[in-house]
Amino acid sequence: MPSEIRLKKEKDFNLVFNKGKRLFSSSLTLVYLPAKSIKVGYAVGKKHGTSVKRNRIKRLLRESFRSFVPLIKQDFFFVFIPKVSNEEYTLENFKENMKHLFLKGGIIEKC
Repeated sequence: MPSEIRLKKEKDFNLVFNKGKRLFSSSLTLVYLPAKSIKVGYAVGKKHGTSVKRNRIKRLLRESFRSFVPLIKQDFFFVFIPKVSNEEYTLENFKENMKHLFLKGGIIEKC
């Protein structure tokens, strides 16, 4: 994923968390805010485990999001927050949950 579409600054994260809308699914929470470009960030806390596990979750989320970028209708800032779970995190599960969230929020058309 190009670094241009990554949400990096604390200021941007705070803006999304304070003014954004929240959507919930079984394994993800999406916070989004209309913006001038598409940017995405991932908030994976230490409750998810060691850095190896947290980085794996972020890799899976990045790959899941990458498949939806061409379908997004307008520009938003997105922050994905995975829920702590005893189950194994999988790419298919994240893609399914992202699709559910995007459809629920009207961010993508039905596909």
